[in-house]
Amino acid sequence: MLLNKNVRSKQTLGTFAGVFCPVAMAMFSTLLFLRLGFVLGQAGLIEALLMFMLAYLIMILTILSICAVSTNGAIEGGGAYFMISRALGPEFGGGIGFLFFLAQVVSCGLYTSGLVEALTANFGHNGTLIAVGGQGLPVSYWWNYLYSSLSLLICLTICLIGGHLYGKTNVFTFLIVIICGSSVIISMLAKGGMCVQYPTGNNKSTWALDEGTLYPNCTPNTAPYTGLSSATFKENLESSYVEDYSTGKQMNFAVVFAVLFSSVTGIMNGANMSGELKNPSKAIPRGTIGAALFTLSTFIIILLLCSATASKELLIGNYNFLLSVNLWSPFVAIGLFAATLSAALGNLIGGSRILFALAKDNIYGILLKPACVTTKNGNPVVAVLISWFLTQLVLLIGSLNNIAPMCSEMFLLAYAMTNLACLALELTSAPNFRPMFKYYSSLTSLLGLAGCIVMCFFINYVYALIALSCLIILVVALHMRGFENNWGSISQALIFHQVRKYLLLLDFRKDHIKFWRPQMLLLVANPRMSSQLIDFINDLKKSGLYIVGHVKVGNLDNDETDPLQNEYLIWVKLIEKLNAKAFVELTMSSSIRQGIHHLIRISGIGGMKPNTVCYGFYDDSMPVDTLKKFIPQTNSRKMNIMKLYTRNEMRAQEQDAFDIFNHVNTEKSFSKLEYVLMIRDAIKLKKNVCLFRHFHLLDKIKIESYSEKMFIDVWPVNFFNLNSTSVNFDKTCLFLLQLACILHMVPGWRKHTSLRIFACCQNSSSEMKRIESLLVDFLNLFRIRAEIKVVEIDDLMHHMHISSDFTSNSDPIFSDSYIQQVNEILKSQSSNTAVLFLYLPTVPDSERKQVIYYRQLELLTQEIPPTVLVHGLQPVICTSL
Repeated sequence: MLLNKNVRSKQTLGTFAGVFCPVAMAMFSTLLFLRLGFVLGQAGLIEALLMFMLAYLIMILTILSICAVSTNGAIEGGGAYFMISRALGPEFGGGIGFLFFLAQVVSCGLYTSGLVEALTANFGHNGTLIAVGGQGLPVSYWWNYLYSSLSLLICLTICLIGGHLYGKTNVFTFLIVIICGSSVIISMLAKGGMCVQYPTGNNKSTWALDEGTLYPNCTPNTAPYTGLSSATFKENLESSYVEDYSTGKQMNFAVVFAVLFSSVTGIMNGANMSGELKNPSKAIPRGTIGAALFTLSTFIIILLLCSATASKELLIGNYNFLLSVNLWSPFVAIGLFAATLSAALGNLIGGSRILFALAKDNIYGILLKPACVTTKNGNPVVAVLISWFLTQLVLLIGSLNNIAPMCSEMFLLAYAMTNLACLALELTSAPNFRPMFKYYSSLTSLLGLAGCIVMCFFINYVYALIALSCLIILVVALHMRGFENNWGSISQALIFHQVRKYLLLLDFRKDHIKFWRPQMLLLVANPRMSSQLIDFINDLKKSGLYIVGHVKVGNLDNDETDPLQNEYLIWVKLIEKLNAKAFVELTMSSSIRQGIHHLIRISGIGGMKPNTVCYGFYDDSMPVDTLKKFIPQTNSRKMNIMKLYTRNEMRAQEQDAFDIFNHVNTEKSFSKLEYVLMIRDAIKLKKNVCLFRHFHLLDKIKIESYSEKMFIDVWPVNFFNLNSTSVNFDKTCLFLLQLACILHMVPGWRKHTSLRIFACCQNSSSEMKRIESLLVDFLNLFRIRAEIKVVEIDDLMHHMHISSDFTSNSDPIFSDSYIQQVNEILKSQSSNTAVLFLYLPTVPDSERKQVIYYRQLELLTQEIPPTVLVHGLQPVICTSL
């Protein structure tokens, strides 16, 4: 993709100026001149080296992930946020991006505090660079805050001018730091022994010298610098954790590591400048890895020299001792000011660029809209001002050592998510994940992720829990908000990868009745007329597979393109609107019946295939557009809390989106006989069958608001069989009961309805008791809680008339008057019924009987509540544990 001229004009920085220098300066920052002695004095050389190896191992592993992601495509402004959001999607990207923005702000405050600490140590009252008897700068909490604010104001001014100025000055600043760092190494090699005074801020005086020290003339307020000495080296090998004189807090491994790690967290500073880099994909890997190796080498050299020249008392009691032992003291002060100011400036610029990217992507909607404002040359001035203001608040914390743990936690979490992004991309085996950087693997990303998370909790589990909680809240809130932009979320790739793997493991040959669940294929002609039914079956599926199928009559030869492609998207949108957890399958065929064969045979995949085919009832009633009045149950997980529409606006949008279904031919495209044959076809294909009638009358809102509980009625009686008065629970009866129980398990139905089981018998009290006893035992055996109701059918038996062509080898055909009498019984028992479940007999073989079969099904279900006619072929209820 070609960049426009405005974008190219902003991308002026190369690898050295745009990545190497910002990363190296951020990693030197406070540690090189100000906190290296603190780490060595508290932890000792062995533990200090362990800390450096651990910190750099985490960073190197993370750098490998950064390099992999950054070389897999074009990188725009936003650095780490851009990479994570385009890999993990806007939810994770927005959450991590915001936390990483806060980490940049806190880190800016950290480096600014380090600068002020150096300023007061050198130029404050009795400061190192103040002449004897000089007053120096006033020192107090609020004076320090003023100095911090002025330092930050300098950074703000440079940021407002633009990132290009930072890039140009950064090389010069880096050279200054290198010269000053070199002077430190030369001085420690050349300087002999001396006594160094404790700083004014150190009032502890707890590190008294032992007898026999090399410099017994040092007073209690001073500590010895021995020069190169094996005795000093041995003394500094082991740790001696004591109180930190700047905060008064007891130190330990975790706190010291947090201070060290917070000072070397600048590996993203180059990536944050991605919007200003000429070639981010090449500059970020080269510059970041080079800076990390260079700074690690420098730290180890100076650490070894310090351990061989500075006594433990000096290391613990004066963090600024390098200035006193330097051949020319101002070198250290200049290097410290340059490093901390440059690092603070880099974090302020990086934070503002992340905030601008968040605002530009509309991640937080109107909340960050002002941060989109830029100057003519593209400098996000409002984002810079917001970052500056938040840093001012961070500076109120005061001491560098107090800010460091918080800073470390946020950076570790951001690094963990970067490793997660790379790991996820690698695990999905996505063909388009082909980074030019090859020195990474899923193992390095996993180790980096694990290391970051472990160290998060090791440093401070309270801060870690707070940071993770904030991340989870942000991710959930952004997920609820919903996004229209499609960045190729990694979640979809992971879902595909895992679903494919588990589908291969799902073996239909290992199916067991204990874990049976309905897997529904609902065949729909026009969804506008079937909205209530689609929603009802969504309740009936019990977390099973649910497919909404549609057959379009036609021939592909008559169209230039597939007419189902655009329709498919509209069907999916309608299913989402109805909050149905269903898939959509469309097919084109020369006839409806043939198309249904296709859908029954090929719908689903692997072990997830429909076991139940659902048909709406074929009748001559006028179709009702239920979509207009349908109000789905609100799913809070999908509710868009950031988009505020009025109901009229929503209905207007839906009306436009689903207008295509208004043009579907509502006339029947097949006959009643074909409909019966479709039922028989499904049974032939070994599928359970459900016929649904009167579901346009189903009103779940009315059921919930009804003053009394309504009923789910089950009639496990085959009225089309001579033995209908006996208790004979075949597979269809069991299937009836199972579906009714499943429906009653749905929270809304369970709360507002009761389950009733009906049986029929002749007028005999002993027979009624026998049947009721059989039903009680049966329901207890299958753990079904329901009310039992036995209906007398003496009058019904008088209407039972068998057609004269009935033989013992054929299906019985009862008179219409008998079926109508059955219908009257159903109506008399259904005054307070929400849904009826009835027995669907087998389809007869002869065409004449099939016509009668349909007519009597129609008579049976006339003027009764919403009804499900069920025919079951499979065992679905089990009594074993």
